[in-house]
Formats: sequence, C-alpha cells, structure tokens
Amino acid sequence: MALGDPKTMQEWIDQYELSHQHPMNRLCHTLGIPIVISSVLLALASVLWHQLLWAAGACFVLGWTFQFVGHAYEKKPPEFFRDWRFLLVGARWWLQHISGARH
Repeated sequence: MALGDPKTMQEWIDQYELSHQHPMNRLCHTLGIPIVISSVLLALASVLWHQLLWAAGACFVLGWTFQFVGHAYEKKPPEFFRDWRFLLVGARWWLQHISGARH
C-alpha cells in the first residue's frame, strides 16, 4: 500500500506516467520537478539565511512554470488536479525517470 491507498507505488507512477507521454512534457517535468524540490529545500534553509527566501520563491515559480508548460503540450491537466497525492508521486516518477529504473 502506498500513499494511503491499496495501489502500489509503481501503480501510482504508472498512472502518473499516462499524463506525461509527450516528449516536451517529459522534458519540462525532468527540469521542473527538481527545481521545485530545490525551492522547498531553499525555503527551509531560509529560516537560517533569510536572503535565500527570494531564491526559493524564484525556483518555485520557475519549476512550476516548466511543469505547466509541459502540460500545455500534453493537452492534459496535471494529475494533482484530481488527487493531491500526485504531488508526491511526481518526485518518485522523476527519480525513476532519471535513473532509468523500472520497478
């Protein structure tokens, strides 16, 4: 069970992948997801170094811009519009995508 659902993590990723078939969408997500993750880390670090907050905000906007541009090519809305848990699945998809692993 993954994410409080009887589906396995791989089943979540497989469903996520159905909305990420267009090569430009895949590229935009390959770039955008780590930028969004970096923005979260920068935001946490900004507790100690306040000047990082601007960088965190810029990365957050840039990363999401990449992802929404990708979905414009895909002509499908992001999966998280239907279920917020896909916000977490995206990071796992990205790790699997860049490593070339398939579980």
